[in-house]
Amino acid sequence: MTTQNAINWPEKYQPGTRDNFVSNEVIVQGLTAAQVWRYLVDTSTWESYYDNVADISFPQGDGPGLKTDTLFSFGTFGFPPLDAYVVEFQDPAQDVPGRLSWTAKQDGTPEEQLDVLHAWLVEDLSGGRVRILTQETQIGRPAAALAEERPNPMLNGHQAWLDGLVRAASGKATR
Repeated sequence: MTTQNAINWPEKYQPGTRDNFVSNEVIVQGLTAAQVWRYLVDTSTWESYYDNVADISFPQGDGPGLKTDTLFSFGTFGFPPLDAYVVEFQDPAQDVPGRLSWTAKQDGTPEEQLDVLHAWLVEDLSGGRVRILTQETQIGRPAAALAEERPNPMLNGHQAWLDGLVRAASGKATR
């Protein structure tokens, strides 16, 4: 039996302890972690396969590739651009999953404040398969409102991101 890896969660963002949490996962045959990783860490490709992201920018001139300590901003789920910071970055390698996590924040009034940790894990599995796991914890009133919506926009939005990422890595037409 193969043991699958898990997201590394800082205590502040532990799933189930905050206002909103979603988890999405796909396991696909015929792709490698390296193929998927390329499209995940290169933000210049995101809008080609995921329609819930816009206005990606790098205020310190980094990018479009993500790496540890990268500052960037992007709009998603109808929020104004969120200020994001890469807190974990590990390229995938043999027997080592790719790990990417960023915090994203929106300041303002208590009704507007949002604090997020969005984490990704991309790992090769036996049988020529790849596992892509994305999880997000959100803190704030906007997060609590999203958690109450049905259908759940976060769950559906992240599934669209996973599906688009798989299509892009497979070389299939996007959006």
